[in-house]
Amino acid sequence: MDRVQIVHDNFLRRLATGDFPPGKPPAGPLEPAEALKLYRAQVTSRALDIQSRAMQKAGQGFYTIGSSGHEGMAAVAHALRVDDIAFLHYRDAAFQLARADQAGQSGMMHDMLLSFACSSDDPTSGGRHKVLGSKPLMIPPQTSTIASHLPKALGAAYSLGLARRRAPEHRALPKDGIAMVSFGDASVNHSTAQGTINAAGWTSVQGAPLPLLMVCEDNGIGISTKTPEGWITASLKHRPGLRYFAANGLDLFESFAVASEAADYVRRQRKPAILHLSMVRLYGHAGADVATSYLPRAQVEAEEANDPLLHAARLLVEAGAASAAELVQIYEETLKEVAEEAARVATRPHLQTAQDVMSSLIPPVRDCAATNGPDPQTRAAAFGSDVAQMDSPQPMSRIINWALHDLMLTHPETLIMGEDVGRKGGVYGVTQKLQARFGPDRVIDTLLDEQSILGLAIGTAHNGFLPMPEIQFLAYLHNAEDQLRGEAATLPFFSRGQWTNPMVLRIAGLGYQKGFGGHFHNDNSLAVLRDIPGLVIACPSTGAEAACMLRECHRLAREEQRVCVFVEPIALYPMRDLHAPDDGAWMTRYPAPDQRAALGEVGVHGEGTDVAIVTYGNGHYLSRQAQQRLTQDGIKARVIDLRWLAPLPEAALLEAIAPCTHVLIVDECRRTGGQAEALMTLLAENGRNATRYTAEDSFIATGPAYAATLPSRDGIIAAVKALV
Repeated sequence: MDRVQIVHDNFLRRLATGDFPPGKPPAGPLEPAEALKLYRAQVTSRALDIQSRAMQKAGQGFYTIGSSGHEGMAAVAHALRVDDIAFLHYRDAAFQLARADQAGQSGMMHDMLLSFACSSDDPTSGGRHKVLGSKPLMIPPQTSTIASHLPKALGAAYSLGLARRRAPEHRALPKDGIAMVSFGDASVNHSTAQGTINAAGWTSVQGAPLPLLMVCEDNGIGISTKTPEGWITASLKHRPGLRYFAANGLDLFESFAVASEAADYVRRQRKPAILHLSMVRLYGHAGADVATSYLPRAQVEAEEANDPLLHAARLLVEAGAASAAELVQIYEETLKEVAEEAARVATRPHLQTAQDVMSSLIPPVRDCAATNGPDPQTRAAAFGSDVAQMDSPQPMSRIINWALHDLMLTHPETLIMGEDVGRKGGVYGVTQKLQARFGPDRVIDTLLDEQSILGLAIGTAHNGFLPMPEIQFLAYLHNAEDQLRGEAATLPFFSRGQWTNPMVLRIAGLGYQKGFGGHFHNDNSLAVLRDIPGLVIACPSTGAEAACMLRECHRLAREEQRVCVFVEPIALYPMRDLHAPDDGAWMTRYPAPDQRAALGEVGVHGEGTDVAIVTYGNGHYLSRQAQQRLTQDGIKARVIDLRWLAPLPEAALLEAIAPCTHVLIVDECRRTGGQAEALMTLLAENGRNATRYTAEDSFIATGPAYAATLPSRDGIIAAVKALV
């Protein structure tokens, strides 16, 4: 028999006979009338779960992971304020319903049914996903199924302390607010959860304000894998820097009392805490899941006997808030109301075209206050002795450092965060002096955890800051790429552009470091970034170009709310010479602070028409070397520096190669998955033939063979001559 029906029948039968599960009497600060409101939210959540399965069977709904057993989260919502940002576990429908009631917002049940039906009328995602979320309720839409939302919750909490000291223009969270994040017991085992819990404790021990409430909803199982008894308590109770609270999540009165105590601690002390709630899971994991196929029937029935609605009913009757008959009436009327509303929702429109679906990939432009930058005296004081060197050519690393200085001077909401970016100034010195000049609140030395670094960036962006996180090496990004793919880039998409987390992620990357590091420090693959919809990927190759492109990325993030990745070729950081020792031909002067390189603009070097060499990064450097040799051999080449790898600057590129007879693509990334694949396709679709010269499909070796698998100057010359 269907477990949903069994739970339903058991509830009505036991309520009618007063056969309640045992428990403590109602106690604590929760008023009976308020408890009855929470019961209504619980019942609506249950009715939505039941209806979601009916909708799926009728082909009208597309999501059946429900909240049954976790209805106690309504009490947690009641213990918080509506303006406390909440990053929710996917079983928290009762939380959202209770918060809507708290805010006096009607129609939440209707909105959630629209989400079940994936209707384009859904006010949160516009029909793109079934999500919990609401802009008015300060609940960012969440599609994470494990724990990938925890790092950004930590970032949002950290931003609350920063905003007290320096409020950003687009501040969204209240001065005395807290951040809340919820997750399941199985999620605690995920590296993302462990990293966040560790980072929260680490930050707290450092004495930094971090008003973060982490709620673990412990139902004892993850899909079919049981959580060992006592595991969550043992894992979470004694973490350094974290205060631990625990409550019976089946008891509305106890849950509210303990959640209120925990929230009050976090709000007053500005320190993180863990709230551990014991719960049950009803109906299995999702609609297609049959719990009795992997659990003993007796255990499933024992969980069903502990139905939180039965516990709530007992407490309400004992508190004198309602009679059993009145509670049954609320339950049955709610089921009827939800079913009737679902029938109406089934007729609402859906997304139809690719354009409909993609319309929220790119966030909306927002209004930003105009700024002319600092006055000359302030700027001179910030740069110190560096000012005297700005009129002379400099290597890329120095110019990027100056560009960061100017951006931080001009835009006080700009933050830099990462491993060693502060006191040390970064592995290659690119962030030198920034912390001394702008302070540790704006140049933040983080713990060594890339997930936490990107989560910090996403979360601070939620509160109006403009983060510029740094990942030390491109290969290190793979520890945390889901923070871009599954969180940062998807947020506008799943919220119809209502929520954004703009940032400029700086990554030291690519190959050609002589004899250093091997594949961890020489990583020539950008494939994991190139296919993320909406992401901007920039790759400069000269200092002046880097400054101008970094400013454009900052503008795109600040004004257009884009997520930008700025890939800095490590081997070109110190590069001075181009053709001969001491010629200084690769160094550039620092461009004026108002100069930018627009998104979609390419660099064209030379006017030759025999061959166009299309490249970027280190390939640009090598191609310019090859260009001189080719000229000496009577071959007239022009070098086209792409600059922007996503979206590809298609129009500018096609215009730049138009006069040329031949086209050679020089790609320092691997042959498989590299930029050359997309470029070859683009040119073929536009009637142009091209040849590509790429890196081999190999990792990079340490030692003398560091460049053996990569394009070379002589290889470019040979490829051009083979063409011409």
